[in-house]
Amino acid sequence: QVQVVESGGGLVQAGGSLRLSCTASGLTVAKYAGAWFRQAPGKEREGIGCISTLEGITVLPDSMKGRFKISRDNARNTLYLQMNSLRSEDTAIYYCAAARDYYCPNSWATWQAYPYWGQGTQVTVSS
Repeated sequence: QVQVVESGGGLVQAGGSLRLSCTASGLTVAKYAGAWFRQAPGKEREGIGCISTLEGITVLPDSMKGRFKISRDNARNTLYLQMNSLRSEDTAIYYCAAARDYYCPNSWATWQAYPYWGQGTQVTVSS
């Protein structure tokens, strides 16, 4: 049984940084593309980016470019989301997801494209 677990969320002041981690059991992270999403209260789940096993990355939207970075450590079976210069509008629950294959799906920003999800970790940015 696959279990995906996010960690590293918390309360941070605006302008601060956080690094989220995502590990999985029952699934070899090195063999699958992984993605990060977030969902703010009252909003749709939003794709942040997807990283393939060959580290091709797509990041969206523009508000995150230059501030967020996705990486992976296959030896540790872990994905990371580094978030810098955090803003109050980044407050959300952040989710990690694993794809069905080693490459990011064409519809990578669509949550339905991923079969495996974590429970999410809360990130709160105070202004």
